[in-house]
Amino acid sequence: MTLVATDSSTSTLPQSEAQVDGQTRRFVLTLSCVERAGIVQAVTTFLFDRGFNIDEHQQFDDGLRQTLHLRSAFSGSAAYTPERLQEEFRPIADRFDMKFSFHDQTKQRILVMVSKFGHCLNDLLFRWRGGSLGGDIALVVSNHETHRAMAEAAGLPFIYLPVTPETKSDVEQRLLDLVDEHDIDLVVLARYMQVLSDDLCRALEGRAINIHHSFLPGFKGARPYHQAYDRGVKLVGATAHYVTAELDEGPIIEQEVIRVDHSFGPTALSTVGQDAEALALSRAVRWHCEHRVLLDRTSTVVFR
Repeated sequence: MTLVATDSSTSTLPQSEAQVDGQTRRFVLTLSCVERAGIVQAVTTFLFDRGFNIDEHQQFDDGLRQTLHLRSAFSGSAAYTPERLQEEFRPIADRFDMKFSFHDQTKQRILVMVSKFGHCLNDLLFRWRGGSLGGDIALVVSNHETHRAMAEAAGLPFIYLPVTPETKSDVEQRLLDLVDEHDIDLVVLARYMQVLSDDLCRALEGRAINIHHSFLPGFKGARPYHQAYDRGVKLVGATAHYVTAELDEGPIIEQEVIRVDHSFGPTALSTVGQDAEALALSRAVRWHCEHRVLLDRTSTVVFR
């Protein structure tokens, strides 16, 4: 289940104004903890005492699980760093038993993985070059040569890593090496048609996002859009989720659904499905890069 939080108190500063300006620096605090009195006051007092201005504040009080999830974007003295804020906030976090993190406006570095279908890669590249992706794509990895020209036209390194049963473990180790070499924060599976091993999923926990088609009902295996057409589906959708060892069962970040009817053949359904996949994936990537997604066991809280 994905819980999309509503704003309890929000004052939004446009991203273009949130950049470093003189001695001003922008940060984001995210936290989760058991719900109890005094948490918000402790956070706002901490920021006020250090001269910060809260630019955007969102919180979700989960009455069913008795937990609080919070995201505050704030700006102030450039003398502070996430590490310094982390250290100074620690006594408050310990008092409330918080899981928390501070981030500055440094963009997340992204590694995109793709196979033969290029619609999601193309959409991500377009949004990245337009400045609306929220992160920076650093390189593209593929088990096919199909989209080398697309990646290199965007000025990105393209790494060809063919996969066979015999080379799978070596390829996955090479992928982890690339993550380290390029200081990658997020791995995006943009229709990468290889199942990742349990070990790799655990190594990338919380920092790998996958996209797949999802129908009501769901159609698995070969030719899903032909199966959908044969059953007369009325909705075509896609799901972006975090990668876990349980195949396609990771915490859901975003879903997109488009209504169709009997006039949509398999080709038309596939086209609509690709649109849904690109939309859901790009939103999930942007929200993750902006630290708007908080993991809550098997679900997520998304501060849009």
